[in-house]
Amino acid sequence: MSFARSAIASTRAVVSRSSRRGFTSSGSRKSESLFVHRDTDYNNPNIKFEFTPENLKTANEIISRYPPQYKKGACMPLLDLGQRQNKGWTSISVMNEVARLLDMPKMRVYEVATFYTMYNREPVAPNFVQLCTTTPCQLGGCGSTKILETIESHLKIHPGQTTKDGKFTLIEVECLGACSNAPMMQIGDEFYEDLTPETTIKILDSLAKGEKPKPGPQSGRQTSENSAGLTALTSKPYGPGEFCSPEFQ
Repeated sequence: MSFARSAIASTRAVVSRSSRRGFTSSGSRKSESLFVHRDTDYNNPNIKFEFTPENLKTANEIISRYPPQYKKGACMPLLDLGQRQNKGWTSISVMNEVARLLDMPKMRVYEVATFYTMYNREPVAPNFVQLCTTTPCQLGGCGSTKILETIESHLKIHPGQTTKDGKFTLIEVECLGACSNAPMMQIGDEFYEDLTPETTIKILDSLAKGEKPKPGPQSGRQTSENSAGLTALTSKPYGPGEFCSPEFQ
């Protein structure tokens, strides 16, 4: 019996050691910071939020797309609309206003806002830098690790932080769907792709000056074209009726 207990204890110790993560690339956060609201001086229900007349018109137009009994389906686009009006983040007052417009229990709106990571529940800078560090971006081009190091060094911040001048917030994100143009980052609504340390710094410097750098691939290619040039569809496309049987021409 003592031998069996000893074997079980030894196995548990090995499993426990092997299941531990020896390192992490991102700072750890308590889970409650993702799902639990705590009133602060900048985020509490007493801070009034109302849609502007223009955005209210847009909100009502969105709501009209749904049958009356299913207007809660407009929750996500209205949260996005509110976030855009609220300088890029979704406060508790934004959620409460969406709940009021849609006749939804507030908790149902909170559930949506805490589930989807595109709703920022803390203030962010005007230039919200979302750097993809998923596998394709780590392997593509120079790799997202080098881009992350470049951003950290240039802006003097780490993921989850905002620059002292309040111009940039940096976070790491999962796949943004531009794997063919890796490494890439999203700033606001724009994708910046085929990044190198040099082009990354150029983009950040332009944004810091209030300029808008050209989005898309920074390598000079169009969209996701083969960097070596076209290998297919190199001839003139067929015109209407060409190469068809006579009866179909």
